[in-house]
Amino acid sequence: MRIGVAATAPLGADVLERLAATHEIAFLLTRPDAPRGRGRRVGPPPAKVAAERLGIPVHQPERPELPEEVERVVVCAYGLYIPPRLLARSLFLNVHPSLLPRWRGAAPVERAILAGDEETGVTIHETVAELDAGPIAAREAFPIGAADAGEVFERAAEVGARLVDEVIVCPRFEPQVGAPTYAEKIGPADRELDPADPVDAWRRVRALSPHIGARTELHGRRVTIWRARLERGELVPEVVQPDGRKRMSYDEFLRGVR
Repeated sequence: MRIGVAATAPLGADVLERLAATHEIAFLLTRPDAPRGRGRRVGPPPAKVAAERLGIPVHQPERPELPEEVERVVVCAYGLYIPPRLLARSLFLNVHPSLLPRWRGAAPVERAILAGDEETGVTIHETVAELDAGPIAAREAFPIGAADAGEVFERAAEVGARLVDEVIVCPRFEPQVGAPTYAEKIGPADRELDPADPVDAWRRVRALSPHIGARTELHGRRVTIWRARLERGELVPEVVQPDGRKRMSYDEFLRGVR
């Protein structure tokens, strides 16, 4: 079965690479190149980089379009609304990194860690007009533990690609059960640590690492904390990045302060 893939972000790139090992990928549908990083230089989305390395045709319309007819389209971290007229042309299966209906929306991994959830997982569901509300074809949970978002995304990609393999030919759907919760996009306020709440601060560092970064002030300097641990009820930074500087160990930062 030739399938299409709609993906943009690193999670989608990871799932694309895993699916390409066992399926013929007809095309990648991804978002247009966009400014990235501190220099705001225009660059390709991660899924496009993966597809070009694998020799998969890439399509980047401003609004989603199917470049050809396929029986299945796997959607993972695509980031654009897929209109009903396209959903009627093929079966779209979404790889969503949460246990739906918990954490529908843009930032399910980050919100699960911020909320202190003990587990998360992956849901394969039919893409419908309503956000992450389609019936479920497969669902698998795994513990979060002390993992950061990057580690959870890596686990989700492995689980998601495997579940897609299991259901893509002949999926059987069941409705979502329970009241949904929504994972709003991470905003500037979500990045700020509260020094008076070390448990929340530790969750925030993990939830925003390695892709966004939690912010605070240490020894009079604004820094991003990329890694930390919780020790005797206190937040202990391990990897930090002062504004305008590179990432460094906390010990190296302290030597610069002294």
